Amino acid sequence: MLKRIGLLVLVLIILVSMLTFTSLNSGSIDLDLAFFAGNYPVSVVLVATFVLGTIFGMLCMTAFVFRLINERRTLRRALRMSESEVSSLRSLPISDAD
Repeated sequence: MLKRIGLLVLVLIILVSMLTFTSLNSGSIDLDLAFFAGNYPVSVVLVATFVLGTIFGMLCMTAFVFRLINERRTLRRALRMSESEVSSLRSLPISDAD
């Protein structure tokens, strides 16, 4: 519950700061890239940059996440094998009980 309230407060702070920044910077930027050119508001350029950076970061993390998923699968398989070995060893009679 406290985590959700903290997340809500964080989202509201970010929203208010975005609205403040947008209202204080109402200018525009001339953007000239190889495949398009235009005159865009500062807020649109910053939001587009943020979104593209987020997408790029997510793409960079996919290799790491797939590696973790593969390691988790391997560890689960090893755990199942160990558990079956322990259960089979528990079912054996004790031979040194003299």
